[in-house]
Amino acid sequence: MIGKLTGRVDYRAADHVLLDVGGVGYTVHCSDRTLAALPPVGQLTALYTELLVREDLLQLFGFLTPYEREWHRLLISVQGIGAKASMAILGTLGPEGIARAIAIGDWAAVKAAPGVGPKIAQRVVNELKDKAPAAMALGGSVAAAMGDAPAEVVETPAVPVSAQPSIRAGAASQAEALSALQNLGYGPSEAASAVATAAGEAPEAETSALIKTALRLLAPKE
Repeated sequence: MIGKLTGRVDYRAADHVLLDVGGVGYTVHCSDRTLAALPPVGQLTALYTELLVREDLLQLFGFLTPYEREWHRLLISVQGIGAKASMAILGTLGPEGIARAIAIGDWAAVKAAPGVGPKIAQRVVNELKDKAPAAMALGGSVAAAMGDAPAEVVETPAVPVSAQPSIRAGAASQAEALSALQNLGYGPSEAASAVATAAGEAPEAETSALIKTALRLLAPKE
């Protein structure tokens, strides 16, 4: 299975990119967000990939991080969500956005994706809500693993998104806050919902600030 491709951007289209990997061109379908984050034609980049295999079709889908790819896998596990709908949702919300929407039960945000109706959006939220905490925790692991690699590819190719510290730090802070709340005894779903709400109010908040806000949200209402 092809899990990652590193090569030069040879051609960009509305929904895919052609990567030249050692003289072999791979057509990789991507969301709008991923395409926008890729470097110009002729430059090196890397994409984590998922291969769709059908009797009459082989398609590669590309993602900037393993975290985004994991959300794609979760989305297509929902009945009625195919690869195209998953790309639309990720393109509209991004992996952090879909994690937050599912954690707080915001199916209207999912419905904002092109081609996704209200019934499908509600099904996505209902079926993935229990899986959101684990996926959010993965975001922190991915952020830590990606480190502070530079955006420009000189000798060693790098994924462009790794140069976006606010996104990387946000994912790590949310994962750490989620872990802290669970250690305090809160359930995974309620902890994820509180952290997602706190992150929505302050996307660049540090771990301690997220925990304080989440605890306030979780406090019993008088």
